[in-house]
Amino acid sequence: MKIELTPGKLWGMRRMADAAGRFKMTAVDQRPPIKNPIAKHYGLPEAPWEDVAGFKALLIETLQGESTAMLLDPHYAIPKGLSLMSPQKGLIVTLEDSLFRETDEGRLSDEIDDWSVEKIKRMGGDAVKVLAWYRPDAGQAVNRHQQDFVKRIGEACQRLDIPFLFELLVYPLKSDANQTRDYVEMKGKKAEDVLASVAEFARPDYGVDVFKLESPINAADAPGHGMDGSSEVQSLFDEMGRLAGRPWVMLSAGAGKTEFRNILSHAYAAGASGYLAGRAIWLEAFGHFPDWDRMRAELSGEGVAYMRDINALTDASAKPWHDHECYGEDGASIRPADAGFRRSYGGFA
Repeated sequence: MKIELTPGKLWGMRRMADAAGRFKMTAVDQRPPIKNPIAKHYGLPEAPWEDVAGFKALLIETLQGESTAMLLDPHYAIPKGLSLMSPQKGLIVTLEDSLFRETDEGRLSDEIDDWSVEKIKRMGGDAVKVLAWYRPDAGQAVNRHQQDFVKRIGEACQRLDIPFLFELLVYPLKSDANQTRDYVEMKGKKAEDVLASVAEFARPDYGVDVFKLESPINAADAPGHGMDGSSEVQSLFDEMGRLAGRPWVMLSAGAGKTEFRNILSHAYAAGASGYLAGRAIWLEAFGHFPDWDRMRAELSGEGVAYMRDINALTDASAKPWHDHECYGEDGASIRPADAGFRRSYGGFA
């Protein structure tokens, strides 16, 4: 499949990456994984806004120096932390509501109320991020809803000329063991479910520009690249990269630091262009809530050190996004003389 980038998509892709074309992106858009522990600490049904937003602002302050881009949400991170963010960093904005609908046949995703691709573009976002829960074996109506949801976002991103960064997560159905609504890696997930989901959304009618993907096996079961048993795991990552057929990055899904680094080693060998991760970087520090001084010290110390470690791995092994075969022999570019370019922007005087 050949992908030709329009100017806005090309510019947004460049804004998310470093000068060499590698993504080192930090996720600050998590809502339940931050809200729920804070609410539990206070014994409240809902976490205080200032605490949730304050922690997100702290993440921006301490981690943006090692990041090429930051992923923010419109509920907490943008209103509290946008003024703290360097304009030199790429701005990715989340669109999906964290309050998905659970049914007997599977999960249904939706946009945040009164939020849209157009508003993300208008506020200066460099890319739109959407998470969709997906199980190939979920109910037919559920999967059709999820597919239509993603297509709708992809079409809006195409119309408004902004990159579409799409995150996929498999999840337990009600009939599965280890049923949970938490934003964590599904225990006992099947690699074939992960791979089939990537194959579905790699179709061109979804309009995905960058995939944010989970490991095809449980992170705890992934040996480091080159270790015993790693060849079988590597083959799964290789197939995932082949199916994606465009730039892709890894998510951490709450994996520990060592586990996530192992995952990255396999992903980079398979052609991944970087990471978009959150909890692998900051979860240990968050465990000290509400000791704000200790959280800041740990983020500035161990958190930054960990990012520097995986950034060095990314520099050494990740594939620059613009070198993916989907862009052709000349790499990612636009051709201003093309009639298609002129039509997209109403022509030139």
